[in-house]
Amino acid sequence: MPDLPPFDLSGQNALITGSSDGLGYAAAELLAQAGAHVWINGRDSARCDAAVAKLQAADGKAFALPFDVANEDATDTAFATLAQAGGLSILVNNVGMRDRRALPAFTRDDLRRLMDVDLIAPFRLAQRSAAQMTPRGYGRIVNISSIAGIIAQSGDAAYTSAKAGINGMTKALAAELGPQGINVNAVAPGYFKTAPNAAAAADPAVTAKLQTASALGRWGEPAELAPAILFLASPAASYVTGQILAVDGGYTSHY
Repeated sequence: MPDLPPFDLSGQNALITGSSDGLGYAAAELLAQAGAHVWINGRDSARCDAAVAKLQAADGKAFALPFDVANEDATDTAFATLAQAGGLSILVNNVGMRDRRALPAFTRDDLRRLMDVDLIAPFRLAQRSAAQMTPRGYGRIVNISSIAGIIAQSGDAAYTSAKAGINGMTKALAAELGPQGINVNAVAPGYFKTAPNAAAAADPAVTAKLQTASALGRWGEPAELAPAILFLASPAASYVTGQILAVDGGYTSHY
């Protein structure tokens, strides 16, 4: 374990997938403030460059690493770049896709497309990251799951299955990688005001539901998820592994 203050990430390379905006960018911003060298990822290189410019303007160490996490060759190239930069210490598996449809509407190709992004890509990214972390005997992998991996609702079976898989993967990798000094945990967000949730956030019925179905009774802001990611990515979480931390305003513990 690096001899650092509990939340100091100075000099550590941190890859956050899907970090050009939304929850991923909020995490990148906080990790950069803690001293990490943050690698901004997404499929759109222009958006990655814009995010990097914002972080650098605030004196953060940030670099663009645009690639499609579901593309094996592109992922290999990205990790070769990270190896040349000294290797990865922190992986935040944030990229995900949502496809809300009833069970009969899903074809095999639809299901495979979602699983490729939401489960298989995070597994492969963790595999590649562990290969760079193991030689130094230290690493942090933080998987972004969802409360959909803990509880379920009708018409969301594929996404719920993928996120439940992320939770299982988190526990299994924690058990396997612990002896190498690599801690693996997950954060399960609840209802957050992000671009993909814009329509739901504008729906008074959804907001009314949150007022009674969660302890805090409101939507979360992206900046409210980032501290949980920072904690699990930092030396402060040295004795925390294999855990699924719900950041949901009390949704999964309230009735």
